[in-house]
Amino acid sequence: MKDFQIGSELPALVDRMVDSYGAHTNTSYIDRAHLPNRKEIVELLRRLLELVYPGFIGRQHLTEHNVSFHVGDLLPRIGEMTFRQIHSCLCYIEESGSAKGVAANPPCERKARELTMSFLKGIPDVRDRLADDVEAAYDGDPAALNTDEVILAYPGLLAVSVYRLAHALYQLDVPIMPRVMTEWAHTMTGTDIHPGAKIGRRFFVDHATGVVIGETTDIGDNVKIYQGVTLGALSFPKDERGRVIRQIKRHPTVKDNVTIYANAIVLGGETVLGESSVIGGSVFLTASVPDNSVVTFTPPELRVKDRTSRGAGRPKDIDAQHPPDHDI
Repeated sequence: MKDFQIGSELPALVDRMVDSYGAHTNTSYIDRAHLPNRKEIVELLRRLLELVYPGFIGRQHLTEHNVSFHVGDLLPRIGEMTFRQIHSCLCYIEESGSAKGVAANPPCERKARELTMSFLKGIPDVRDRLADDVEAAYDGDPAALNTDEVILAYPGLLAVSVYRLAHALYQLDVPIMPRVMTEWAHTMTGTDIHPGAKIGRRFFVDHATGVVIGETTDIGDNVKIYQGVTLGALSFPKDERGRVIRQIKRHPTVKDNVTIYANAIVLGGETVLGESSVIGGSVFLTASVPDNSVVTFTPPELRVKDRTSRGAGRPKDIDAQHPPDHDI
């Protein structure tokens, strides 16, 4: 079999592709200098996780004698990568808003250095919160062997860990970079937590898959949610020109000690789940509930047919709350 060659049609194909770049500038990035590097941001995340979970992620067999050397080696590399990406993000925003399309690098560089140091100094506080999250996961899941298993295996903890790091950057007003981080975690775990969400201590996402937590969600302490839960927007208010109004409260508030079971959907910026409430599985909720509420819906009536010839075609009602002892 001969190798494929485009041959004489190559110039025409090149011209068509280049023409498409000019026709659709929103899907090409040409004649501009600054853009965050997604690959390096993901690599930075891996190193940050190694820093916050020493011995579990990255280098193993750490001891009290070599851990300081390990951290002393890791922190400067994290600092360099963080600075490069924050610098790119800041200059990208400045370049995008510049009439000349050229970013002023010195202001970007000074600001990037300040933000990088602020972020690095805040990592011990992030670790403090993550330690609580790990304990919450272990306490909330009877299937967990120990906290080591939680750190090594639980996708919910990975999603929350990335969120905590990204949220620290979000609070420093670093653009783009926090969202790249949490969307990587979304890809890895199936859990989509916007970095702008406010989440209290001892937060546990059990099973993780399909969870969505919107940008303006406000979650208190000791909250536990299960797979498939959505904390989303009820609607998107628009201005007189039909554009979505941003930076308003669109997502729910969840008070302390709330549990939300699988596939529940809670929507709206004015929706508040009161303290110590329990939201049942598959509930659809767009209104606030008071403290200590239990919200469920009436189970549906099940219709089951007997597959044996004796009972073929004769449907019978099954009590969804008290199903029969035998398999159906």
